Amino acid sequence: MIPLHRIYFIIVLFTLILHGRIGSSDNTKLHEAEVRALKEIGKKIGKKDWNFNKDPCSGEGNWVDTSFTTKEFESNITCDCSYPPPNSSCHVIRIALKSQNLSGIVPPEFSKLRHLKVLDLSRNSLTGTIPKEWASMRLEDLSFMGNRLSGPFPKVLTRLTTLRNLSLEGNQFSGPIPPEIAKLTHLEKLHLPSNAFTGPLTEKLGLLKNITDMRLSDNNFTGPVPNFIGNWTRIVKLQMHGCGLDGPIPSSISTLTSLSDLRISDLGGKPSSFPPLSNLKSIKSLILRRCNLNGPIPKYIGDMDKLKTLDLSFNLLSGEIPSSFENMKKADFIYLTGNKLTGGVPKYFVEINKNVDVSYNNFTDESSIPNNGECNRVTSNLVESFATRNKSQKGSTCFLQRIPCVHPKKDHIYKLYINCGGGEVKVDKGKIYQADDEPKGASMFFTSADKHWALSSTGNFMDNDDDADDYTVQNTSRLSVNSSSLSFGLYRTARVSPLSLTYYGLCLGNGNYTVNLHFAEIIFTDDNTLYSLGKRLFDIYVQDQLVMKNFNIQEAARGSGKPVTKSFLVNVTDHTLKIGLRWAGKGTTGIPIRGVYGPMISAISVEPNFKPPVYYDVKAIIIKVGLPVAAATLLLFIIVGVLWKKRHDKNAIDKELRGLDLQTGTFTLRQIKAATDNFDVTKKIGEGGFGSVYKGELPEGKLIAVKQLSAKSRQGNREFVNEIGMISALQHPNLVKLYGCCVEGNQLILVYEYLENNCLSRALFGMFFF
Repeated sequence: MIPLHRIYFIIVLFTLILHGRIGSSDNTKLHEAEVRALKEIGKKIGKKDWNFNKDPCSGEGNWVDTSFTTKEFESNITCDCSYPPPNSSCHVIRIALKSQNLSGIVPPEFSKLRHLKVLDLSRNSLTGTIPKEWASMRLEDLSFMGNRLSGPFPKVLTRLTTLRNLSLEGNQFSGPIPPEIAKLTHLEKLHLPSNAFTGPLTEKLGLLKNITDMRLSDNNFTGPVPNFIGNWTRIVKLQMHGCGLDGPIPSSISTLTSLSDLRISDLGGKPSSFPPLSNLKSIKSLILRRCNLNGPIPKYIGDMDKLKTLDLSFNLLSGEIPSSFENMKKADFIYLTGNKLTGGVPKYFVEINKNVDVSYNNFTDESSIPNNGECNRVTSNLVESFATRNKSQKGSTCFLQRIPCVHPKKDHIYKLYINCGGGEVKVDKGKIYQADDEPKGASMFFTSADKHWALSSTGNFMDNDDDADDYTVQNTSRLSVNSSSLSFGLYRTARVSPLSLTYYGLCLGNGNYTVNLHFAEIIFTDDNTLYSLGKRLFDIYVQDQLVMKNFNIQEAARGSGKPVTKSFLVNVTDHTLKIGLRWAGKGTTGIPIRGVYGPMISAISVEPNFKPPVYYDVKAIIIKVGLPVAAATLLLFIIVGVLWKKRHDKNAIDKELRGLDLQTGTFTLRQIKAATDNFDVTKKIGEGGFGSVYKGELPEGKLIAVKQLSAKSRQGNREFVNEIGMISALQHPNLVKLYGCCVEGNQLILVYEYLENNCLSRALFGMFFF
């Protein structure tokens, strides 16, 4: 049991620390030189709320602000007042000014705070670089994460040999990492993501043997992943997303037995086998995404009992999923999408209540895929397979091997409008964008109510300490779109995804289309706030072809909240359109807070570059044109019946036609031959069961379509009278116009108006007896 006097001491010590004072008496104040330094610092960075009427070590006067509720915001100064005489004054040992909208250059006066050990200026708008005066400082922990610092790596920092933690993440530094960094022998954490560093990684980094947390993501390094990473035997976290390096991952990684978080993605170079990771018993997050890994997945991966997140997506992995994966029931996320895996989908993927995605593989065992009603549409052993888990649907699992067109030909669509992440919106010219605001899970597959489009999303936002990620976002306050415009509604919302977002247009009629992708950056801003420091980059694929690399909405639109549309010409050949957006490890991930990154899209519109065919509803047309047409049709059936009985009489057809009151003209066979160059084969534009169709031109220049019924057809007479009777009786603006006919000897010929693009065959009375 702890004695009461010790408990009292701990409470008093905690109270003093909370108020920014350690070991001070009521009469001890901050050293006057440090007060003057703070005044200069406050002026240069725009910190206007410091109240110098109160002692900075008193814990009063805004020197310690306890109003912030999240770790990204902080405004505190901590003093140590325990120094004995003659140095009995208080001294500043820690300054945290996080997310304070500070601007200007980094003040040299920080170097006058001789006892300062911790300085956190993250998520501000400071510019310039680190002043040379800082070389004399004794800092142990320094963070400039999320500012606007630029220039080469500040060599002055390599003089701060007391540093243990250094973060330059999310700035604009460029050039190589200097070899002088080897002087920082006490360094434990080095965060350099989201800069513009270049060149190969200096071998001197391998001398940092105390490193426990190394982050190099989102840079422009060159060369292979260095073998010296095997020297970091104490490392716990290693993150190298989209850093520009090439594979393979060196075998020396097997020595990093303390690793709990390994993230490497988007490596260049040639395909390579899976790296040796069997010694990594402490691994919790294993991400090797798009690293050109080929061959089988090692069995020991399934035996990593601490593993919570596994992402091996978009590699070249083959073979079956190891049976050891049955042991991964404690894992929260498993992503194997975009590989060449074969065999069957393990049944335990259905049983575990987790997010699992094994889409885009070569699974061939249909029996392993469960039947989940509407969700399951396995029709053949094709290469696409989807397995998704949506927590919002209480763990329901969807396995889908193919997205078939469930509509008959007449129900093919030729236009598609989707309001991504929002409700139904009607825009200019009466276009109605369908709602896309329902699915909200991590890895999921969703089909629209009319089965004409679908979407799949992969991934979860990491490091944001939020189990309920939001995959649709909205913002109305920063939009530059005219709010009175009907299109304003398209840009109030957007759908986002951590890794991969794919939209499908289903049952499209084949042909050439214009696909418009509508974007607006509604999270990051153009002002000087925390939201202006973020940078979003992702890749765009159309029909599985990369069409835009490292697309930046804000840059393309020349500002935040401004709409921008990217248009692509697409040839649809199998009735399916596929639009993919993928995060390739580029852009910031921790601004304004952790977990803000990945693809974002506001709307999709698809329109044909051709005149779609028109399929008529015969019943509806009969009702529309009325009883006179019905009566004429009945009369026509009577005529056809009579003609059927007289089909062997060569003169019967001529007699019957003369007996009809036809609203058409007649042509001589000589006129027809002249118009068609004597039925020249080059003039032929179609052929069916009853004869051929030729393109012709009358002397006055009018184009015609000449249908010559075959003399060998038993139903030639019937077809002839059928067409001429009906079309003559049913002249209508929407129907092909009949100019006349020709009856000479055994020739039965109909003359129509000529329609481009073979539209004649799609006219109503070519299909009347289907």
